[in-house]
Amino acid sequence: MSTPAADPLSRERSHLSASRAALRAMREDVESLDIGDVTANWVNAQILERQIGERIKALADLSHTPLFFGRLDYLHAPGAERAEGAGGERLRPEDAYRTLHIGRRHVHDADGDPMVIDWRAPVSQPFYRASKKDPMDVGLRRRFGYTGGELTAYEDEHLSDPAEAAQASKLLQREIERPRVGPMRDIVATIQPEQDEIVRSGLGGTVCVQGGPGTGKTAVGLHRVAYLLYAHRDRLARTGTLVIGPNRSFLHYIEQVLPALGELSVRQATVDDLVAHVEVRGTDDAAAALVKGDARMAEVVRRALYAHVTMPSEPVVVVRGSRRWRVSASEVEEMVRELLDRGIRYGAAREALPQRIAHAVLVQMERSGEAPDDRVQDAVARNSAVKAAVKAIWPAVEPAKLVLRLLTDADYLAAHAEGVLDEDERKTVLWARAVRSVKAARWSAADAVLIDEVKDLIDRTPSLGHVVLDEAQDLSPMQYRAVGRRCTTGSATVLGDLAQGTTPWATRSWHEALAHLGKDDAVVEELTAGFRVPTDVIAYASRLLPHIAPGLTPVASVRENPGAFEVRQIRGDTDVVAACAESLTHEGSIGLIAADARIPALAQALRSAGIDHLAPGEETSNETRLTLVPASLAKGLEYDYVVLDEPQAVVDGEPDERTGLRRLYVALTRAVSGLTVTHAAPLPAQLS
Repeated sequence: MSTPAADPLSRERSHLSASRAALRAMREDVESLDIGDVTANWVNAQILERQIGERIKALADLSHTPLFFGRLDYLHAPGAERAEGAGGERLRPEDAYRTLHIGRRHVHDADGDPMVIDWRAPVSQPFYRASKKDPMDVGLRRRFGYTGGELTAYEDEHLSDPAEAAQASKLLQREIERPRVGPMRDIVATIQPEQDEIVRSGLGGTVCVQGGPGTGKTAVGLHRVAYLLYAHRDRLARTGTLVIGPNRSFLHYIEQVLPALGELSVRQATVDDLVAHVEVRGTDDAAAALVKGDARMAEVVRRALYAHVTMPSEPVVVVRGSRRWRVSASEVEEMVRELLDRGIRYGAAREALPQRIAHAVLVQMERSGEAPDDRVQDAVARNSAVKAAVKAIWPAVEPAKLVLRLLTDADYLAAHAEGVLDEDERKTVLWARAVRSVKAARWSAADAVLIDEVKDLIDRTPSLGHVVLDEAQDLSPMQYRAVGRRCTTGSATVLGDLAQGTTPWATRSWHEALAHLGKDDAVVEELTAGFRVPTDVIAYASRLLPHIAPGLTPVASVRENPGAFEVRQIRGDTDVVAACAESLTHEGSIGLIAADARIPALAQALRSAGIDHLAPGEETSNETRLTLVPASLAKGLEYDYVVLDEPQAVVDGEPDERTGLRRLYVALTRAVSGLTVTHAAPLPAQLS
């Protein structure tokens, strides 16, 4: 009989306890730092205190989050330093680093020897990529199973043993199918080889990930951010990172993933947040939004902006003391045309023009025997005559006022949209009534994007180091341009599924979308293995693909569990509530998804039955696990069990059938363990 000391599970538990103690010691070391003697002033002290606070947060030991989830036993040591063995024993130098525990963050002991290796480190890569075919010098890969933060099981793969047949990991499957309550969790323990290749791709290039429901594209994008911050921390600390999601509910759902991986500095926003230069109080109909979101509008607003530039008709005369210096109208016109030809920003050119005029004056001064310096040139540039000339030739423009005039003045719009928009398109975007001021205008989301375009034409939008754009298929070309402005000198990770595009302007091809983003050299990767959606559910939803995205490869579920699936004909809302009550007998989160117009009636039915429910964005708990979800907000969310109410109503809630079927495809694919479709009306013919 094995003794406890020889039991592998006991040794791994001991290593877990020792690692947690080491992490506590690391945190205590940071908390005990005295910065009184190392800060020269209060500004440095504030910065250092903030950095220390962030470090303390990053070293938090989350009790229900495993500190390590895997182990690699190398055949040959990948490092020469000493390390701790699995049971806490000191390994011989020649065995150092042969045994590595892989976790969410690096943990070292008091001597600086590693006890847990960060999953992003190069030496951890074989945990995700090694196989029987290519063991990558790994003799054994061990996965750990946890229950409530306690290590309860392990599973070994002997990758270099030809006698052992390759088998699917039961622990891996169990982790993928584990019930979820609360926000999205990381997938760091279950990243697959094809996902890992995307996660670890370099910072220099943009990657576009086409992934169907359940392929893990969102998680891949978030883990890619975490990896890039690890591999290029100094650079991204200077330039910044940003995650862009479709709505606030989605961002709330994913907001805990990066902090769980120790990354606390990544900003999250929607496209509307990025372009919030005016208060959005209005909405466009589909036709108007389609035209406003068209890339041709960029040319319309560019023309309108540069139409403010006029050629001079009089010379500029600068008086300094008793001398008068004259710059002819033709010479100033040459300066203006040169600035226009260079294609620099409107605002930068406007700032350059007075310096050009001043330089021409200085040349005349030097020819007359004077010796002016830079201070004189600056003084001339600020001269009232020069300022008046620049104001007349190259006036300041307020972006919102320009867009407002385009949308309310038919003649002004026609003048600048000639050859770009036809008459019907111009009528579509024009507002029905005049507006007194920018503040009084009922701006739409598409209007705010136009204002952002003008703002960037005037002054360059600062670029970030890396941007993750999720659910990208729903963006208009003008929205792509707005996002692209935020990463002109950086890179991007673009995530989406063409089949889930539910806006009238939804992306038709990634090549077209990436061109609007300014990243037409991006690599497009496709994920087709489904890890989240059960086999029977994705097979049913895929019946819609020929009608919504004919050229797209269907997702193939790799899960052994087919999942619970039922299509149930009902008589009324009480039967929908009964289906929800049945789902609540299972462990995990429940989503009742319905057409937006059906939400009030279903909410009343749930209240009458005494069933508490939440709205999207509100965090589920063990006490309240049911979320009532309008179909328009379901994208990107997931629930263990889903009850989908009246599929035909979901389709009918959209302006056209294709968009409605795409919305239905999204709703059908939100379930992780089971789906019940309830309907009193006939099902859409495409599901037959």
